[in-house]
Amino acid sequence: MTDSSPNPAGNADGPNTTSIDDLEWLSLEAGEEIVWADGPDKRTLLPSFLVGIPLAIVLVGILIIVSEYLRVTNTAYVVTNRALYRKTGVLSRDVKRIEHEKVQDISYSQSALGTQFGYGTVEVSTAGGSGVEMSFKSVPEPRSVQQLISELIEREHREEASDRTKTDVLTEIRDELRAIRTTLEESDAAGSNAGLEGVESAKAVDRDSFEWSNGDDSASDDDSANHGDSPSRDGATSRDDSTGRDEPQSSPR
Repeated sequence: MTDSSPNPAGNADGPNTTSIDDLEWLSLEAGEEIVWADGPDKRTLLPSFLVGIPLAIVLVGILIIVSEYLRVTNTAYVVTNRALYRKTGVLSRDVKRIEHEKVQDISYSQSALGTQFGYGTVEVSTAGGSGVEMSFKSVPEPRSVQQLISELIEREHREEASDRTKTDVLTEIRDELRAIRTTLEESDAAGSNAGLEGVESAKAVDRDSFEWSNGDDSASDDDSANHGDSPSRDGATSRDDSTGRDEPQSSPR
């Protein structure tokens, strides 16, 4: 006996089967049962693949071309007399700057195609950095760019050395002038102190002389007073200036 009831899991003779798990989106009412369930035959995708794959390759190629074009047109390299600049980014913008004094090494490279068409990459390394810090990719005449950057950096180093030499000379002149001024100030101060000491010494000498003179005058006045006030008494003698002898004086009777 053959079972002619429908297959609830799909068409048994076909290549597709639909599992109950694929029908989680289906909400059944009470007493309702699944009689048949299936989907489109996946072999119908073959024509779509045959047409879509080449088109996909073309579209991907177009996307690659567009993205590369945007990258190239939105990338710029600038060399100034003080620094190197690189600007990249399509939707955003990234600018990097390296000063000449930080550049330690500059090199350039060219691929086979770049050698044929005259473009290459210039790489810049900095002191204390790890590897290449900045690259100028696909620039024309990379050797000329490398030489230009090297010449600018060497020129700046020479100017800095010259400026340092001038600064050192000016510093030495300034220090010498300061030393001369300090010496003159010290000499003036020493001369002023010596003058003050001389004046003080002169004043001290004048004061001592004045005191000594006053002392002699006082002594002379005392001697004169003593000789003038002494009275002649009996038995006193007077000196005869002519004979140089003392003669007794008689007292009046």
